[in-house]
Amino acid sequence: MSVNNILIEDSIQLLKSMIAIPSLSREEKEVADHIERFLQSKNVLTSRLENNVYAFNKYFDPSKSSILLNSHHDTVKPAAGYTTHPFEAVEIDDKIIGLGSNDAGGPLVSLIAAFLHFYAAQDLPFNLIIAATAEEEISGKNGIELLIHNEAFIQQLKGSTIMGALVGEPTQMEMAVAERGLLVLDAVAHGKSGHAARKEGINAISIALQDIQRIEQMHFEKVSELTGETRATVTVIETENKAHNVVPASCKFVVDVRVNECYSFDEILSIFRSELKSEVNPRSFRLRSTMIDMEHPLVKAGSSMGLPHYGSPTTSDKALMHFPALKIGPGDSARSHTANEYIYKKEIAAGIKGYIQLLEKTGALMTAQNQ
Repeated sequence: MSVNNILIEDSIQLLKSMIAIPSLSREEKEVADHIERFLQSKNVLTSRLENNVYAFNKYFDPSKSSILLNSHHDTVKPAAGYTTHPFEAVEIDDKIIGLGSNDAGGPLVSLIAAFLHFYAAQDLPFNLIIAATAEEEISGKNGIELLIHNEAFIQQLKGSTIMGALVGEPTQMEMAVAERGLLVLDAVAHGKSGHAARKEGINAISIALQDIQRIEQMHFEKVSELTGETRATVTVIETENKAHNVVPASCKFVVDVRVNECYSFDEILSIFRSELKSEVNPRSFRLRSTMIDMEHPLVKAGSSMGLPHYGSPTTSDKALMHFPALKIGPGDSARSHTANEYIYKKEIAAGIKGYIQLLEKTGALMTAQNQ
């Protein structure tokens, strides 16, 4: 495997220029424009769907299956405590500091570099699609979900099937083969209003507190070897009352449930509804738990490279894909959303080389299987 040093340097410069463009979720137009111009400067024919930029390899062949290379260009708001300007790429020795450098600018530019490395190859055993997408940080509906279900995108596939995806997130180039799902539950405890001085009514707060205590004591029997236990945490509680002397008729609370791949969301919802007195409703079933088969060519290729695998406690755009996806990328998840977020240049170089090698080995496996 030979990787052009210019490709690595271009990727680092692209990352630094992206950091300088504020790209909070739903405000990604300028950074999407910039990424699109970069790809076009490399003679890549790009397509655009709102703030999602994507492209197909030059010799796309509908008779071959496709691999999607995807990461996001939106960021969270800067955390408190930055000692540098969050929208300025500060380079200190081998470190690049700036908002979105690690999550997920580094993985994104590394995937773009891998795409460019293979872009004009005529003998690939698969097609490649690069997608730099929006709204990942807010699990929005106008990012990867919009793209992969878009009729124009589907028509561009011309019948080719996406056999797998590499989802670029900071995993220290380890393979996140499983991922916990996120199920947010809105619960309402119903009581009866009354005057506090006369001890009238049924206090909805008391009902809610009893249910919250039940949640704290819940134990989900199915434990995953990869992602561990399913965990539920109450994160918000409120009533509509503004007066101190009124017994509240209702009390709302929110439950954050991190679901391992052993449970469906329907199962979890059923458990909560059977255990609690409060009314329980899910906000969405979109961010499901996922797992890619250990025999998938992408995973087998990574294993042959000695890459370790694990189950991720965090969700990503992988949850929104209806095809197998492997989350992997340079950087460290522990740095995400922190002040003075950073990534090392050597991590980007290793990420580019790692992605390229992973795709080469995947291609070799697919070719061997077809012989």
